[in-house]
Amino acid sequence: MGDKINTDKNRKDKIPYDHYKTVFKNFNPEIMAKNTGCTFNKAAEEITVKLMGQDLIVRYPSGDIYSKNGSKFEAYPPKTLILRYLIHGKGVEPSRKYITYREIEGGNVYYNNFYGRCILRLSRTFGKNVERFKEIFEKLGAEKVEMGDAAYKFQFLNNIYVIFAIWKDDEEFPASSQILFNSNVLFYFTAEDLAVVGDVAIGTMMKLDI
Repeated sequence: MGDKINTDKNRKDKIPYDHYKTVFKNFNPEIMAKNTGCTFNKAAEEITVKLMGQDLIVRYPSGDIYSKNGSKFEAYPPKTLILRYLIHGKGVEPSRKYITYREIEGGNVYYNNFYGRCILRLSRTFGKNVERFKEIFEKLGAEKVEMGDAAYKFQFLNNIYVIFAIWKDDEEFPASSQILFNSNVLFYFTAEDLAVVGDVAIGTMMKLDI
């Protein structure tokens, strides 16, 4: 039964990725790379995208995505997110301002989804293990931020910076967290996309071998 559920989910996740592959090929790869702060290898027809410290190769015009070692990158939600990011990026540099999810257009509409999928998940995953939270971000070379019991600013993708903050579990209050986005994120992602950003970032953190 579990295998069937996973197969159905993969099939469902593959549909939007396949759609954006057909859209991606209609855009100029040099302009997409310039508008996201990525690099384009004209000879190889490849855009190099950095996802939380990992170099990923996006082949043009196919939209197929590979790890730097040449193995195919298999996870569909981040692959779809990367293609949308390349297609929609407006070339706006990061600012000094960070905003909450609710401050993003559509953020109030999708907040419950974002809260459960990202904020609550972050609290439950690291609220009782703040030291691991710190170790992960130290390994990623993230910048420490004065907020909560631990907080870090990190590069999610080229030009896209996010802050994760944790307040640890104690006798009076359960663990809580906050996620902030650099204000330039409005020129790259929608509110729906940003729920995937948080989800993918937490998933990547949990897979890191610390």
